[in-house]
Amino acid sequence: MKSLHNAAIGSTVTVVKVHGDGAVKRRLMDMGITKDAVITIRKAAPLGDPIEITVRGYELTLRKKDTAQIEIA
Repeated sequence: MKSLHNAAIGSTVTVVKVHGDGAVKRRLMDMGITKDAVITIRKAAPLGDPIEITVRGYELTLRKKDTAQIEIA
């Protein structure tokens, strides 16, 4: 499984599936990270956590542990 955690800065990817359970999965999906959503990785903090992405026309900042649950193509 390739996750958003491993995607390169500046790349554009498509969400295949959001893994996880309960509140974390629901929170990610509420933010617009659903199947077939297109995500652009914009930048990362100096130590690599968090990362800033663009999804559905808006900017979003996510922790690396949350991005590990997002399967991409």
